[in-house]
Amino acid sequence: MATWLQLGFQDGASPLMEQLIFFHDHALLVLILITILVSYFMVSLMFNSLTNRYLLDGQLIEIIWTVFPALILISIALPSLRLLYLLDEVNEPSLTIKAVGHQWYWNYEYSDFNNIEFDSYMIPTQELSQNEFRLLDVDNRLVIPFNTQVRLLVTAADVLHSWTIPSLGVKVDAVPGRLNQLSLFINRPGLFFGQCSEICGANHSFMPIVIESIHTKNFLNWVSSN
Repeated sequence: MATWLQLGFQDGASPLMEQLIFFHDHALLVLILITILVSYFMVSLMFNSLTNRYLLDGQLIEIIWTVFPALILISIALPSLRLLYLLDEVNEPSLTIKAVGHQWYWNYEYSDFNNIEFDSYMIPTQELSQNEFRLLDVDNRLVIPFNTQVRLLVTAADVLHSWTIPSLGVKVDAVPGRLNQLSLFINRPGLFFGQCSEICGANHSFMPIVIESIHTKNFLNWVSSN
């Protein structure tokens, strides 16, 4: 989860989020190099007292400053397009879960396991335990096994919502009357927090999302107990 004064991304807990962080670092490095180069040229021009009165055009330099930026844009566009396709790809999921947004809570359904279904409400501040987070913890967490391909089907029952987990790099709109799907693959155990990211009414800020990532054996035990 995010901490105070955190400027960067949360630690990636999925291969997609790790790829997003790599792409961000790649694009940021390119921007820094361009900024340094342009700043050097600007400072050089400001302190350069020499001029060429007979310089009317320079075809070579014009070709260079046309082709070079095009190559830079291609080096950014290709990884970006690859990531866009990877984010939408769902390959042979081992588990399918349905998430339905309501005003103002989430409903989850495990259709592969005798239709296990439960609502997930935010825990009120006055009912929090000492080790729980205000405005982030819920009474029923979404339990998912790690190292397992999971398909999540997202929709809404009333208005627009958005199901988001920043550390997993996933964000999908919950639209009434429409099913959107995303792929989840968590590579380590832990708790991962998110919130509704679409303004959906007065209590929009009070419908958090909590994923509990556990071992497959423990997940099957949890399923059998429900």
